[in-house]
Amino acid sequence: MTPDNILTLALRPREAAKALNISPRLLWQLTKDGHVPCVRVGSGKRKAVLYPVDALQQWLGARAAKGGGA
Repeated sequence: MTPDNILTLALRPREAAKALNISPRLLWQLTKDGHVPCVRVGSGKRKAVLYPVDALQQWLGARAAKGGGA
C-alpha cells in the first residue's frame, strides 16, 4: 500500500492545527476548553490526542454557519 492510498481518519495535533490554519497553542487551548473535538488514545502519562477528520470538518462547518470564529 502506498501513502497515496492511505485514508486519513485522524490528525495529530500539529497536523490538525495546520489544517485549521491556527497555531498549535490555540488548538490546545480550544481542546482544553472543550470547543474542538478530540479523541485520547492509549494509557498512562503518554496518552495521544488525535483529531478525527470528520469531527473537525463538522466542527468547522458549524463554526462557519454561525459566522463566528473560535
